Amino acid sequence: MKLRWAGGVLLSLAAAYYVYSPLPSTVNEPWKLMLLDALFRSFIHVGDAAHALGICHSVHVLNSVVSRLEVIEARSSPSVSVTDSALGGVPVRVFQPVGGGAKLRRGVLYFHGGGWALCSGRMRSYDLLCRKMAEELDAVIVSVDYRLAPEAVFPDQFHDALTASQAFLSPEVLQSYRIDPARVGVSGDSAGGNLAAAVAQQISADDSMSVKFRVQALIYPVLQALDFNTPSYQQNHNVPILHRHLMARFWLLYLGADPSLLPHILSSPSSLLHPSILPAIRSHLNWTALIPTKHQKHYRPIATETGSREVTQEVPGLVDVRAAPLLAEQGVLGRTPQAYVMTCEFDVLRDDGLMYARRLQDAGVRVTSDHYDDGFHGCMAFAFWPFRFSVGQRSLGSYIHWLDHNL
Repeated sequence: MKLRWAGGVLLSLAAAYYVYSPLPSTVNEPWKLMLLDALFRSFIHVGDAAHALGICHSVHVLNSVVSRLEVIEARSSPSVSVTDSALGGVPVRVFQPVGGGAKLRRGVLYFHGGGWALCSGRMRSYDLLCRKMAEELDAVIVSVDYRLAPEAVFPDQFHDALTASQAFLSPEVLQSYRIDPARVGVSGDSAGGNLAAAVAQQISADDSMSVKFRVQALIYPVLQALDFNTPSYQQNHNVPILHRHLMARFWLLYLGADPSLLPHILSSPSSLLHPSILPAIRSHLNWTALIPTKHQKHYRPIATETGSREVTQEVPGLVDVRAAPLLAEQGVLGRTPQAYVMTCEFDVLRDDGLMYARRLQDAGVRVTSDHYDDGFHGCMAFAFWPFRFSVGQRSLGSYIHWLDHNL
């Protein structure tokens, strides 16, 4: 009996030690976030172990868990018709409000997050998000299932996003779904926000397209990989659910780069400050000028070191605007549509979004910057049971409200 009791105590202490993570006092519902992070980390550890043993890629383990627990069939409801289809050969899930006769509706093309390697538009959280958007906006929502790493690497995901966008904006598709060509938007979260921003730039610059996006709505987007030492990366490097090292791993996976480069892009010096980076590119990511002082706090740029490894020569995607939309020139940004950019205080990607919002504004684009002081990366996906956070519900409500008034 004593041995059982002692074993139970040890197991409880070990579980508490694993779950507990010191979090900022003002982050939304910290204990719930700790539990969520512990669950996510456990899946990552299992995936890494499987990878180390040569069983399968770590990402395959994570996506297997997602498929078993989250992916659901296309099920229609009395208010929303849900079907699986394709746009230009790219799989999509279409959400159409029931009824309405022959009237034209708004349309939104949505790209899911997941580091270009995880998740699916068929996941429960994205399915619920798109259903809610379709109902509350009385709009046709098309969720895109682009190819994923490691089987697909940049520019495959971008090409899928662009192909789906071009097909979505074609007069034939818009007519078939009864979508008003003057009221179409593109949106996405995290890596999906990256694809939405890149596609918005490409479509806006394509004079052969007769229909363009009216709005771009970017949810905590990832927009650059040259500086992993912005204030938000320094401040939130260990804040769930997107740790700094994990975001760097996703970038290397997306760009098809050697994983051994991880310490080189994470450690001092920043790739951005390497002497080989042109001043024009550096100015596009100059957070000391592009983000408000209140977000810079006491953080300073990391000084460069002589003789550091030049990763941009080994990974050219780091300076490709299709992968890093924040690097685009002002003339390109100025042609993109009205924007909504959501950022969260406790997110390594916070400054990516803040810099992009500022650069869009400087280029003459009308921008709504929506910041959550208690938010964390991915919070909008947690607006539904069982991991429901109040900041997730608030952010989702504001996002839909903005679309309703601007699309």
